Amino acid sequence: MRIGLYPGTFDPITLGHIDIIQRALTLVDRLVIGVAINRDKGPLFTLEDRVAMVEAECAPIVAKFGGEIVVHPFENLLIDCARDVGASMIIRGLRAVADFEYEFQMVGMNRAMDASVETVFLMADARRQAIASKLVKEIARLGGDVSKFVTPAIDAALQSRYPKT
Repeated sequence: MRIGLYPGTFDPITLGHIDIIQRALTLVDRLVIGVAINRDKGPLFTLEDRVAMVEAECAPIVAKFGGEIVVHPFENLLIDCARDVGASMIIRGLRAVADFEYEFQMVGMNRAMDASVETVFLMADARRQAIASKLVKEIARLGGDVSKFVTPAIDAALQSRYPKT
């Protein structure tokens, strides 16, 4: 069984993430969505909320395309998480050159720790390249419309955190 790990904080999950998830699902038998506990980032949503949002957004993907998606929270090293879930590949989405520079360093470190786990990069769809959770949260916080960047359920979750005045 080919298992892939797509890690992130998903704070919140965006249409960019969903695009990568759909495409990654075609590469593996089981896609594990690793929801990082990263306390340094100070997430807007709790881990439980983020896991629930990812599960809810992935259910229609599995119903439409088939495959298997498992949501797995983690706080350890990414390479250890990959080992824990039996992943032979880590899937990362790239939006721009700046993403590549950071990811290139991460690949080198991960390969030094475990060369048996490959990293696969998927370029963001051109319509989704500008989407970043950080920017989506900022737009929502300032009262802007984020409906072009997230699903209606995530939009509602953001509006509950940042009510418009």
